Amino acid sequence: MGQHWKKIWVGSAGNMVEWFDWFVYASFATYFAGSFFPAGNDTAKLMNTAGIFAVGFFMRPVGGWLLGRVGDRKGRKAALTLTVSLMSASAVLIAVAPTYAVAGYGGVAVLLVARLLQGLSVGGEYAASATYLTEASAPGRRGFASSFQYVSMTAGQILGLGLQIVLQHTLSSGELHSWGWRIPFVVGALGAAVIFYLRRNMLETDAYTEATEEGAGESTEAAAERGTVRALMRHKREAFLVIALTMGGTVAYYTYTTYLTKYLSNSAGLPKQTATLVSFCALLVFACLQPLAGALSDRIGRRPLLVTFAVGSTFLTVPIMTMLKHAGSFWPALGLSLLALVVVTGYTSINACVKAELFPTGIRSLGVALPYAIANALFGGTAEYVALWFKNGGIESGFYWYVSGCAAVSLVVYLTMRETRDIDLKRVGGAAENAPAEAGKVPAS
Repeated sequence: MGQHWKKIWVGSAGNMVEWFDWFVYASFATYFAGSFFPAGNDTAKLMNTAGIFAVGFFMRPVGGWLLGRVGDRKGRKAALTLTVSLMSASAVLIAVAPTYAVAGYGGVAVLLVARLLQGLSVGGEYAASATYLTEASAPGRRGFASSFQYVSMTAGQILGLGLQIVLQHTLSSGELHSWGWRIPFVVGALGAAVIFYLRRNMLETDAYTEATEEGAGESTEAAAERGTVRALMRHKREAFLVIALTMGGTVAYYTYTTYLTKYLSNSAGLPKQTATLVSFCALLVFACLQPLAGALSDRIGRRPLLVTFAVGSTFLTVPIMTMLKHAGSFWPALGLSLLALVVVTGYTSINACVKAELFPTGIRSLGVALPYAIANALFGGTAEYVALWFKNGGIESGFYWYVSGCAAVSLVVYLTMRETRDIDLKRVGGAAENAPAEAGKVPAS
């Protein structure tokens, strides 16, 4: 049991730093947007920085393919070490990027390169982390163990928001807009260097090690196909499921996490400090909910939680977002944000293990990485930009319906997909999976 927890800790700690670097771009965008673009409409500046944020997501399929391949061919440890190296480099670039006043649009170019590197890194990090945490957990505890992926992701954002709160109370607004926004990227780069050291000494998962040993005598051609798109195409149905079940969840997640602070400040009219504090408190509770929901899924299955999320997101998004816009103060905004994140927990707490449970070991990392990254590029990465586009067009409520519609599509998928809780990770894709099963259940191993 000690080794299992050691693997989960190291995987989660690295994931936390990865997502700290990823999210501080969004949470500090209100401060550095004016540094890289000429004077003009504040919403337009945010749209420009959100556009670069979205570009990072469009690199995620490339990162998913590249690092997913590394994870399946060289091991989960190798992929996780490479992802944090890329993230550290991108954080350094943002920290030293020249402003518009110094280099014109040259600063934007540096920012863009950094976001491309972050996209590559996170595109592989999600799958490598999801696969690692799922494989490293004990049977019957995969939902609980893999939930720490979103605990660590959220912890990274909480640390980013916490640092923002500290800086807001120690630096003046002018200092934050001038140079203070660079501090979190320096912190992120240093944190990534520490995690790089930890991941170099992490243990490989038993599932991957055993699969590698069992495949030692396989043909050269078979070995060459491990972690390839050709091998993934033998699991087209599962790949499509990952895209479809991610669609609603990723839009809702990024709406109530990365975009929430801007929405409360730019649309609801709350002071930036209040908006940041609302997000910080809501995310703190959200992180604590993940293991509880993950453990619940180990008892009742994954589908009930996914269906609950999709129903809640489909029917509650419009009223929650509408009331948030008129919340007016800290407590109403916090209550509504918590309600939204409780609903989203049905997706975030278990989506990592659900996706990993769909694929065999030899293609699991790429199978999770590439379809998930595609879904995030199309829906998650563009959520903030779409929201600002609707706002800039004077029809902000259109975004609320967009989020609800994406959740409704995923609801159809959740209602028709099979249960994955009892699947044997070492036999996925084999006879056990292909045997007749009761409706809605995968045969237990």
